[in-house]
Amino acid sequence: MRPQPFFPRPLGRATAKPRRPTQAPRARGRGLVAPPRPGSQPWQNLMMSRRSDRELPPAKGPNPWLRSLPVFLPVAGAALLALLNYQRQSSSVVGSSLYALRTHPRAREALGDNVYFAHKWPWIWGELNQLHGRIDISFKVKGTRGSGYMRFRAVRKHRMGFFETQEWSLTMDDGTVLQLLTDEAGASPLPQRGDQEGFAGPI
Repeated sequence: MRPQPFFPRPLGRATAKPRRPTQAPRARGRGLVAPPRPGSQPWQNLMMSRRSDRELPPAKGPNPWLRSLPVFLPVAGAALLALLNYQRQSSSVVGSSLYALRTHPRAREALGDNVYFAHKWPWIWGELNQLHGRIDISFKVKGTRGSGYMRFRAVRKHRMGFFETQEWSLTMDDGTVLQLLTDEAGASPLPQRGDQEGFAGPI
């Protein structure tokens, strides 16, 4: 048998590597996130369970806030009335008229000592508008002998003028009406024109 000639492999020639089978490209979509491990923080569990691209929950109704409207309106109205009443109660006119009532002889004779509001949360009825010069208020007072409603009404005709007291009376529970302004000691709680000391009681 005739021997085959030997030819050496040339140097510097790279050997061909076997090619890997090509894979189809993955479709872009939602990435996989590993679940939280035991002992993870609570905020991590919340972030893992609620994704930012989740679907919105279905709406419960067209206007769900309308159900609370019948409850909200009465509560808001009552809060507004209570605020306005507290503003009238803490005004200087109410405090001055109550002080003048304590020092009036006939009022102390009918009501007694410790004249103050009849209730813990007094309600001031009427209008108290010092800016436009209209005051017409009434509230219930009591003492050690009796109780009744005190009414005070005054107007201011000019912007820079004084208030002119038109009525200051005390109506007792039995119907007796005491006109406090017509008495000799019935000094008006508000400063009047021609007063030297100004008024009876602090404002």
